[in-house]
Amino acid sequence: MRELVILACNECKNRNYSTTKNKRSHPDRLEHKKYCRFCGKHTKHKETR
Repeated sequence: MRELVILACNECKNRNYSTTKNKRSHPDRLEHKKYCRFCGKHTKHKETR
C-alpha cells in the first residue's frame, strides 16, 4: 500500500531524500522543510514524479 517517493530541493533541484507515503490517503504531493547538504541550509523539499 505504501509507495516510495523521492524528495527534491526547491532551490537547487537535487534529489536528497527518499521516504514512503500512502497514496490512497494522501494523493497530493508531499512538501517538507528539510536540510539540503548541497545548499547548506534548510529548504523546502517537494515530492518528484
